[in-house]
Amino acid sequence: MHLMKKMACVAVLLALAGCQSAAHKSANVDDEDRCGAADYQQYVGKPLSAISDLRFEQPVRAIPYNSAVTMDFNLNRLNFLGDKQDKITRVYCG
Repeated sequence: MHLMKKMACVAVLLALAGCQSAAHKSANVDDEDRCGAADYQQYVGKPLSAISDLRFEQPVRAIPYNSAVTMDFNLNRLNFLGDKQDKITRVYCG
């Protein structure tokens, strides 16, 4: 009888551990797109100037190729990264 209680406790702990890691993983997905970068992926391949007429509620940074930028990480900031031809290659938070 004592062995059955131990096995039941182990089973409950394993089940709870599985739930906890799944909840933690979904929280990270929300953090990765806190700035709404997913809404601007259609700008990849367009010139950096394509975003000049847009209005944003969050901080935004257009990063031309090979330019110096601060290394501070801000999950609320939307970044548009440009290449040598001044085309947007990546839109991300940070």
